[in-house]
Amino acid sequence: MNSTSHTDSHRDSQPRPANALLSTSRFGGDYNPEQWESQVWDEDVRLMHQAGVNLATVGVFSWSRLEPRPGQYEFSWLDDVLDRLHAGGVDVLLATATASPPAWFTRSYPQSLPVTAEGVRLGFGSRQHYSPSSAAYREHALRLVEQIAARYGQHPAVVGWHVNNEYGCHVMRSYDDESAAAFRRWLSVKYSTIEQLNHAWGTDFWSQRYDSFDEVDVPRAMPSFPNPTQLLDFDRFSSDAMLALYRAEVEVLRRHTPTMPVTTNFMGFFPGADYWQWAPHLDVISDDAYPDPADPESYVGAAAQRDLMRSLGEGRPWLLMESATTAVQWRTVNASKPAGMYRSEQLTAVARGADGVLHFQWRQSKAGAEKFHAAMLPHAGTDTRVFREVCALGAELAELAPRVLGADVSARAAIIVDWDSWRAVGQPANPTHTDYHANLLAWYRPFLRRGITVDFCPVRADLSNYDIVVAPMLHVVSQEDLEHLDTYARSGGHLVVTHQSAILDRDLHVWLNGYLGPLQQTLGIRLEEWTALGALASGQQPTGVATKLVGPFAGQAYLWQDVVAVIDAHTEVLSTFADGFAAGRPALTRRSTGTGAAWYVSTLPDEAVLDALIERWSTEADVKTLLQRPTSGVEAVERGDLLIVVNRTAERVQAALAEGVVDLAPFEVRIEERRSTGASSH
Repeated sequence: MNSTSHTDSHRDSQPRPANALLSTSRFGGDYNPEQWESQVWDEDVRLMHQAGVNLATVGVFSWSRLEPRPGQYEFSWLDDVLDRLHAGGVDVLLATATASPPAWFTRSYPQSLPVTAEGVRLGFGSRQHYSPSSAAYREHALRLVEQIAARYGQHPAVVGWHVNNEYGCHVMRSYDDESAAAFRRWLSVKYSTIEQLNHAWGTDFWSQRYDSFDEVDVPRAMPSFPNPTQLLDFDRFSSDAMLALYRAEVEVLRRHTPTMPVTTNFMGFFPGADYWQWAPHLDVISDDAYPDPADPESYVGAAAQRDLMRSLGEGRPWLLMESATTAVQWRTVNASKPAGMYRSEQLTAVARGADGVLHFQWRQSKAGAEKFHAAMLPHAGTDTRVFREVCALGAELAELAPRVLGADVSARAAIIVDWDSWRAVGQPANPTHTDYHANLLAWYRPFLRRGITVDFCPVRADLSNYDIVVAPMLHVVSQEDLEHLDTYARSGGHLVVTHQSAILDRDLHVWLNGYLGPLQQTLGIRLEEWTALGALASGQQPTGVATKLVGPFAGQAYLWQDVVAVIDAHTEVLSTFADGFAAGRPALTRRSTGTGAAWYVSTLPDEAVLDALIERWSTEADVKTLLQRPTSGVEAVERGDLLIVVNRTAERVQAALAEGVVDLAPFEVRIEERRSTGASSH
């Protein structure tokens, strides 16, 4: 990857361990032997060998088995499981088992249970039933981790640690009293004085001033709109509280096994945890991904999610920790994957930098809330389409491994992802309730349609190796952020800024006098006002009124109209609004600055206009397009010496490559050597 170091001053001080976890291409999944009688375990190991499984994640939800009573540990069953897996040639990613506290714990420490904003204390009987700020939970969790690390740190089967599970998946924020106290401590460190907090939160509005930190509470359910900056700070705090738990477990593991790689499973574009802050503390970036088989556009989000994981790891290979062979059980309608979809889906993860493909789970459960969630070994057993596809993929990945293992995926285009902006645009009392993630994908999709690989990056990343940088809905920015973007454009980059960007600073105070702050000079425009035309939700088409664009980039647009005033004679107007609130005003502008260019797009153009813009930007920036014409449903990615082209649809598709037009059958994958005379097609 050409991208940059997203450094964090709070990175753990120890050097990154040698990556035993991804020293070979990985295939496997979550293994939950405690759900089964021990006589099944030998069959599991035998069938894992048949399927090509070489890595199993063990113990994710086994706390109640490992510590059935306070301080009484039962490890003999896990000893047996690990010994059997090792004898069968299956390595283990051993979990710390802290994701689901046992019943005795919640009965003894009911104050550890999470509380909703409405004051409802959630109960036992599901999972993730703990407040991240609970002192009792932290104490007992770390005590368990200490026992596991001491006992299994040198076990020959164990090649890495899996900490907790899907932090924040069900409880992104807890509003209990311990969280409130921790929030006050967090605020006192951030602001030092209560007067600085009052200024940042704008507490003179609605008589919200505080005289001390002791008066501040978490943003529980309120009569009307909460204080926006309080909401944002509580989101920041909640992410930090979960990260502190993760790092506390890592500290224990490092003490016992300083060279053992540590990971936890991210969840793609997840609003509850700022993964730019988390990523430096993972030795291997891991992700759980479940695109909806019933949604023909889900491949777009899946591709973006894979690119995000590679970007979070600064280009290093990453691990697809969880995926599904076919249907899940948690959607309203749980569609199964037709033949071929599973393979094409997993190979796109490899194409975008994954050196391991794992699943939830190995053997499909016979009881519990996930008994209808698909697995590698389904209820119907081995004589099934699903198990045959699993075995075929395991063999194919083993064959492919020498050609992709550790290989780079380079990108010369980047899209900025900013968690503060995501949180801010999702708050109440905003001009529109457009989904930030859906807006990101709207700008990602046209790059995908041309086979341009994209990295994601935080706003303050080193952008110098990217020729095109898009800042979609970068709503919340500091003075330093804006100066950083200006420097990028003046230094030869092609900067694209979209509507609803540079509206607020990091305290959610408005950039006055035309919004945009210092970017006014970069772009050569200012904003007088705006209107919302509709909304955009994940997986849906824009709602509301369309507007017409006229000029060199003519077509339709949605969601938004800015009333743009040009303030620099060098700013070109390339499209204007033909109708609506901003009729006659610029919709698309470009200004040369230094050796680069800065574009402003004051609406969300339709697909045809976006395709034309990508054509213009890639030509100006000399960025190669692997697909010679915009093509939906096809992914084209270069990884190392390979070109991997995947038809992600159930229809036959033609893809125009530099070498010529190729006809792709439904879900077909083609893998070709780009820098040698040899070539192969799969």
